[in-house]
Amino acid sequence: MDGLEEKLKGLSIARRSHPEEPTYLLDVALQSSGLLAVSCSNFTVHLHDKDTLNLLGEYRGHSKPLCGVVFSHHSRDFLYSGSADGTVRGWDVRCPGTEAAQVYKSDPSHSFCSLDLNCSDSLLCAGTEQVNDEDSFLVFWDIRKPGAGLLGVYSESHSDDVTQVCFHPRDKDRLASGSTDGLVNVFDLSRGAEEEALLATCNSDSSAGSVCWSGPDFTQLLCLSHDEGLHLWDLGQLDTEEPLTIFSTSDARSLTLLADEGGVDYLVGGRWLEDAQKLLVVGGKNNGDLHLMECDDGGLRLLRSLKGGHASTVRCFIWDAAGEALVTGGEDAQLLLWKPGGEELTSEKRESMKSKSALKLKSRPHKKHGYQREKKGARQDCE
Repeated sequence: MDGLEEKLKGLSIARRSHPEEPTYLLDVALQSSGLLAVSCSNFTVHLHDKDTLNLLGEYRGHSKPLCGVVFSHHSRDFLYSGSADGTVRGWDVRCPGTEAAQVYKSDPSHSFCSLDLNCSDSLLCAGTEQVNDEDSFLVFWDIRKPGAGLLGVYSESHSDDVTQVCFHPRDKDRLASGSTDGLVNVFDLSRGAEEEALLATCNSDSSAGSVCWSGPDFTQLLCLSHDEGLHLWDLGQLDTEEPLTIFSTSDARSLTLLADEGGVDYLVGGRWLEDAQKLLVVGGKNNGDLHLMECDDGGLRLLRSLKGGHASTVRCFIWDAAGEALVTGGEDAQLLLWKPGGEELTSEKRESMKSKSALKLKSRPHKKHGYQREKKGARQDCE
């Protein structure tokens, strides 16, 4: 048993949040100094202490569903959130509950459904929903010049909702984007214009839901599709004759992964764990059970199952390497902290806080199954 498996084997619930109202927890971000930010389906952003899960405050200002939260990488004071209301807002974490310190906008027709900040804290990127049944956009701002307005827009590379934008963890100019058109694009923004910046296009053969960088040098890309497909590509092979696909399955639900010879009902997401040098993929069952898996060229392999925590679908997770802890959030409105040897300080498993009336309307998950394989212009494709 390796070090990661040993850590995961000992995970149990150490803390459980106490939601004041029913809301889906959609996305979670971690700040190294000890904060968690959670985007919620009631259009708010919650700020928590990462060790106790105590709610420190919340931010209100968005008027439509949120599409992500991300902390500044170099400043302890800033947090950004994007929304379908067409704004990206910058919040001062020293002043929970205050109005946004910065507001970034683009064209009034743009409705954002993805957000990320590059590793040098210089560029914000948001992906839009499809506009006028034709185009979607990647929108950029230079946050070092908050009053300067829009920096630029890419408009030719996707034809449907841009569900994910993900900057490279080490290269400030490298960006990956995924869309419901089925395409995952990789850009080198230092090349300027969109046509020159587009390095590669990989086809997920389905609506792409999430994308993350992976591998020892972050040269790999993991794509999870909305119909539970999984694709792991090695972009280090772009200039060789070797195949890019490391592992691919059109439906992870069909794989026999669990001890009872069953499979997962859905995939939550993936994350490269640099300390362990492994790609962690989290899947779940509709009853709230979680299954932690390793993904490599051999496929998916179960490392640990976590039961007795959530009461319904889990929407987000993050691994805290410093604390050797896992944080999960879901549609039961619960935020859970799992730690080795954790002993829950709250009472028994909470009932689901889901509201059947409005939450599904507010969460707006992307579940489009149509996609396009052909795009405008020439490109270098991943085969």
